[in-house]
Amino acid sequence: MIEVFITDIPNKTQADRVSSRILLENTDLKVNFDFNETEVAFPCGHTILRMEDVVNSDEIIAIVKESGFKCEVLEDKICK
Repeated sequence: MIEVFITDIPNKTQADRVSSRILLENTDLKVNFDFNETEVAFPCGHTILRMEDVVNSDEIIAIVKESGFKCEVLEDKICK
């Protein structure tokens, strides 16, 4: 199963820090980030966080938010 989130994590250094924290509690997850280079405000300007395996979305969102960033499940919507 793959779950996709959007976040406002700005760079690889911060993403690695958040990834490490997620993997401490979820060792079987595969974590991947894609950084969006746009200057548009969150949520349309965002970083993609992908998780592969069985994911507790609420737990992942809580970890990212406790790390100081915004996070939500990616919804099917059009940004203008």
